[in-house]
Amino acid sequence: MAHDEAKMAPGSATTPSVNRRRWLGLAAAAPAAGSALLAAPAPAPAAARTKTQAHVLIAGSGLGGIAVAHRLQSLLDGVKITIVDAKEEHNYQPGYTLVATGVWPVAKVRERNAELQPAGVQWVREMVAGFEPEANTVVTASGRRIGYDFLVVATGVHLDYAQIEGMDVKAIGREGLASVYPGPQAATATWAAMQAFAEKGGQALMTLPATPLKCAGAPLKMTFMLRDRLARAGTLERSKVQFMSALGNVFGVKAVNDNVLERWQRLGIAVETTQKLSAIDIGRRLATFTSPEGEKSERPYDFVHVVPPMRAPDAVKNSALAWQDGPFAAGGWLEVDKGTLQHRRFANVFGVGDINGTPRGKTAATVKKSAPVVAGNLAAVIAGQTPALDFDGYTSCPMITREGSAMLIEFDYEGRLTPTLPFIEPLQDSWFAWLMKVGMLKPAYMAVLKGRV
Repeated sequence: MAHDEAKMAPGSATTPSVNRRRWLGLAAAAPAAGSALLAAPAPAPAAARTKTQAHVLIAGSGLGGIAVAHRLQSLLDGVKITIVDAKEEHNYQPGYTLVATGVWPVAKVRERNAELQPAGVQWVREMVAGFEPEANTVVTASGRRIGYDFLVVATGVHLDYAQIEGMDVKAIGREGLASVYPGPQAATATWAAMQAFAEKGGQALMTLPATPLKCAGAPLKMTFMLRDRLARAGTLERSKVQFMSALGNVFGVKAVNDNVLERWQRLGIAVETTQKLSAIDIGRRLATFTSPEGEKSERPYDFVHVVPPMRAPDAVKNSALAWQDGPFAAGGWLEVDKGTLQHRRFANVFGVGDINGTPRGKTAATVKKSAPVVAGNLAAVIAGQTPALDFDGYTSCPMITREGSAMLIEFDYEGRLTPTLPFIEPLQDSWFAWLMKVGMLKPAYMAVLKGRV
């Protein structure tokens, strides 16, 4: 890759050059491409909104929860909606990797929940501490009990850093410790750690746990971008980047996995599989990995990117809403039908977003296609009908390969590549896919959030 060794300042806006004709063609195609990729297909509009006095409680005010709230208001006349969530700040999580690699300022991922929720919605500024679906009730952190007629679970995931002995989220940014997942502050601190490492070079360890992940491409993006930052800083030759996966692969879609491994081999990024990060000594810069057989090995590092195991929040995991058996039970994920996204045992409960115990689908792109399904099917149930909309597991991952280049990967439950833009090859990196990632996806995200597409 000719641009890998270019000396460019980290975080600069410079991108690979394109000729004028290609630039004009891509620029003209951009608005249509963004709409095609990110506009969520809505169900056919009804002649009139369904009249109802139903009370819908939405647990969580991330993309999924707020998008469903907006859509329900457009489908139902008279519905009472309550959102329960203590978070005042709404974060654009797909932008965390851009902040953590110096591409974006942190302000671009921060919004205010109060400005995003639909008018007329009751907002209970507490976290849900428990679900009692048999009694159609949620319990808040203060002990308040709130009843509902219908429930949408949109709580997101729990970052289980506690599974890594010695890990301290507050230490991110110091002693070479990085982790992009906790939030804007951690992403900013991760960029500081990456900059410091790139100035000197050394040994980098990039990790991947064995659990389902939100944005499973983020660990790979961070790896590509770290290597790019080393190349731009001129310290690549005295550095080693090693990816440590607790799984037998680095990505769950085989075609993508094979493509990334081939790229990493060319780029000199080493990979070890079935090695789970089990402990970290931050002061000594020493990571411990454990094999499936229980064998432990210590690895020194100058930079480490920690990706935590993930599971359902305790409120879901410890409730009757969680899967009771099968592959999703250990994580406590929400037991929903993967097509209708209706709970398999409680017909008045639906799930949206990362909390769902489904084969794939923990990205913002998943929500953009599944939120209309949840809202449409819930409206049907309220109207006494059978859910008719079906979600195919659509997931999109703009896989950054270096500053100025990315792959646009889209796939479904079955792991089949499902490209929506005919002029972008899903496994070929391009500047246009990069342009979509850095300039087009957030406006589309905001449109999905507000139920406009």
